[in-house]
Amino acid sequence: MPKGPRVNQEIEVESVRLIDETGENVGVVTIEDALMRAEDAGLDLMEVSPNVSPPVCKILDHGKYKYIEQKKKSEARKKQKTIDVKEIKFRPNIEEHDYGVKMRSMFKFLEEGDKVKVTLRFRGREMRHQELGTKILARVRADTEEFAKVEQMPLMEGRQMVMVLAPR
Repeated sequence: MPKGPRVNQEIEVESVRLIDETGENVGVVTIEDALMRAEDAGLDLMEVSPNVSPPVCKILDHGKYKYIEQKKKSEARKKQKTIDVKEIKFRPNIEEHDYGVKMRSMFKFLEEGDKVKVTLRFRGREMRHQELGTKILARVRADTEEFAKVEQMPLMEGRQMVMVLAPR
């Protein structure tokens, strides 16, 4: 079965409700009459609403119609926003200035509509003091509370603690 609306000879019914090239409702006519009118106008007969009885057909330029539909689809694709997941890495003993720099970039990502994956990596003996990491992630959550919601609560994955934030 062809994709899209049926055109000209593909329409297989006895009568159709016809709308002419100016947009006026002609009424119910035979398919032969409708095809003849479309041919006289130098245009195509296209099925607009196939699920009603009788089907609604319109006289128009099918090539132009397809072109306009393609343009609409590409315009919709342009406006579509893909959500990326950006990652920001912390360490348990992060200094105040470094924390501020990372928070600024996190706010920028959230404003752009991206999700942020906050990773806190532990090394060596730092594994014994996971409460430091928990405090840092709690501080991140508190600082971003009005801009983001926590999508994934902090979890330990091997030597790192991970939390995912999504923009509000």
